[in-house]
Amino acid sequence: MEKLLDLYAQPYDPDYPVVCFDERPCFLIGDKVEPIAMQTGVVAKEHYSYSKNGSCCLLAMIEPLTGKRVAQVYNQRTKKEYTLFMQEIAAAYPTARKIRIVQDNLNTHNTGSFYEHLPADQAFALAERFEPYYTPISSSWLNMIEIEFSALSKQCLNRRIPSIEKLAKEVLAIIKHRNDKAILIIWQFSIKTARIKLATKYEKVNQQNTISVNI
Repeated sequence: MEKLLDLYAQPYDPDYPVVCFDERPCFLIGDKVEPIAMQTGVVAKEHYSYSKNGSCCLLAMIEPLTGKRVAQVYNQRTKKEYTLFMQEIAAAYPTARKIRIVQDNLNTHNTGSFYEHLPADQAFALAERFEPYYTPISSSWLNMIEIEFSALSKQCLNRRIPSIEKLAKEVLAIIKHRNDKAILIIWQFSIKTARIKLATKYEKVNQQNTISVNI
């Protein structure tokens, strides 16, 4: 956790951009009965019954300090999709020396995925573009892309969308709008704050932390 918080506190460096990446499953839900047409001043109404049309997956990345976003919707989330998306991120930063990427510990989120879907020389070159930072287990809240997913859920993904084509069109349009406006994420949870808020956790690891945490 502290390694991530220290990373978030670093000043912006175009040679070493910090990006946050994750995946979000999206269920495709259709209507069995056509909803009542919307009217001015009347709450929208839809029938309780619905059809399940499968699922897809949204892969997205945000650079919190610049508001830069990259996103793509795929039918599934396997090592192949991870590799394809990492290629998109790498292409978005052609001059960066290393892309410092925050992600979780999902078994597909490693350079081995590159070698399974690219020739060895290309896989090595792609792996060299990234410097991974992994969130601790059960700590997805430390990944700022979750804030972006929350915004997308409120603006689009909290309603019925029947097809992957329609979902991709609407989600990517919102992503483009937010990208064009360069909406930033202002992260305020620091190492100092963590040591105060989580003082009992620090003390449980080592009782000597009682003194340093309270300073």
